[in-house]
Amino acid sequence: MERFVADGFVKVESVVPREVADKARAGLWRQIGLSPDDPAGWTQPVVWAADLTGAGPFGEIVRSPRLGAALDLVAGRGGWLPMGSLGNIPVRFPKVPPADDRGWHIDSNTQGADGTWGVSGRPSTMLLLVLLSEVGAEDAPTRIRVGSQRDVAALLAERGGEVLDPFVAGPMVDRVSVERPVAHAVGRPGDVFLVHPFTVHAADEHLGSRPRFMSQAPVMLVRPWAPDDETALGRAVRG
Repeated sequence: MERFVADGFVKVESVVPREVADKARAGLWRQIGLSPDDPAGWTQPVVWAADLTGAGPFGEIVRSPRLGAALDLVAGRGGWLPMGSLGNIPVRFPKVPPADDRGWHIDSNTQGADGTWGVSGRPSTMLLLVLLSEVGAEDAPTRIRVGSQRDVAALLAERGGEVLDPFVAGPMVDRVSVERPVAHAVGRPGDVFLVHPFTVHAADEHLGSRPRFMSQAPVMLVRPWAPDDETALGRAVRG
């Protein structure tokens, strides 16, 4: 997990066999009513699918022992809550004008007093990216600013316990992390990326030829993160 501490994310290969991810992707094709063999139907840059039940191959992914062991190393044994499903899954299509959703940001991580979610320095979630298709450099991989979790931790510490609107926080975290090098979440079906709640990331334009299926699910932490946390989540902001 030293890569996670240094970079703010880590790739875990093959949390399930490839055929499990392939089955999940086949189900999502049916759900959205499109076909991998009929590119004429790919007219939108992003189509949203969802796993809301954790049934079948989706359950094999969220209950993967290999994934659970990786989460134990990052968040501490007993420090995270089991996932019931992968949630909403954006499917990005090639050869159409890109969606205007590619700004640098961190995901909402804190529930406010009014029940809405925003961004704070005491996050209750971390991010899990699950690849359900081949994702190469041209296949709209998520862009990740390496080491940016330390920039954002310092920024949010100055805001105290304030919960920021994600659209307000986006330009702020973009500005403080702009000098960081960029990595791309590429891999094979069944690979996952564990991402620190403060790591700045963004979608990318699809320049390839195969649709990209990747879930971006939150993993709930048992208790809100704190700066003195001795897990990899805490050490990652202290360098």
